[in-house]
Amino acid sequence: MTRRPDAPADPPSGPSTGAGIVVDHVHKHFFHNGRPIIALEDVSLTVAAGEFVSVIGPSGCGKSTLLRIIGGLLAPDGGSIRIDDATPDEARAAKRFGLVPQTPALLPWRTVLGNVTLLRDAGHLAPRLGHPSDAAPDAALRDPLALLEQVGLAPFAKSLPRELSGGMQQRVSLVRAFALGAPILLMDEPFAALDEITRDAMRYQLLDVWSQTATTVVFVTHSISEAVILSDRVVTMAARPGRVASVERIALARPRTEDMEDSDAFTAHAHRVRTSLRASFEAGQP
Repeated sequence: MTRRPDAPADPPSGPSTGAGIVVDHVHKHFFHNGRPIIALEDVSLTVAAGEFVSVIGPSGCGKSTLLRIIGGLLAPDGGSIRIDDATPDEARAAKRFGLVPQTPALLPWRTVLGNVTLLRDAGHLAPRLGHPSDAAPDAALRDPLALLEQVGLAPFAKSLPRELSGGMQQRVSLVRAFALGAPILLMDEPFAALDEITRDAMRYQLLDVWSQTATTVVFVTHSISEAVILSDRVVTMAARPGRVASVERIALARPRTEDMEDSDAFTAHAHRVRTSLRASFEAGQP
């Protein structure tokens, strides 16, 4: 039986430490000069535990608004969000979310290791999920120094943020999110400010860490190639009002490699996402 493209993908093999997300007919509006502006209209989406889903769309389509609603930072005006059996507020209180923003937001007076362990030091470590038999390997994966080693930053553990490049700072932000141990990562264009070469490298470092943790990821981006190479599914949104225009299931084997970006399958996926994105942009023009 053929599975619908809006259904969640199979999670990565191995034990999942993730959590599932159900967005059910969500609406959200804001007011501008006393007039309501519809940010999201009847948005529904299901993300399986351990799945990597990218959200792409024109500016103003509500991508970041949707991310904030999932994370419990905004309340919807209609519809509902469930994180397994919890509301976003309950999930946020239980430290089930990690956030990787566009800018690293590192504390300048703390070292790299100090920034990575900031939330742990403050007592905000997410509760361990999964079976007891998974505890040892999971603990190793969440070890800050081991994660810094994995992304090539172990030699800079005692450095201050000002001594790092922009790409290195964003790697610290990424490690901080994974070290928290949260089963869900919400990523809002985390590589947008990086040069193309650094951005390419960051994609594969992200995939390398994610593939070992089975964390659920919702990733907002404006880059078609980034969305395709990272994701199990790519959700294209249309603007005015913000809504799901299409869902592309990415049929590329994992682990993903750079040479896949030259494949016919990658090109076909990127073409379909680009076509949908162009149509959603044109539909939103006044």
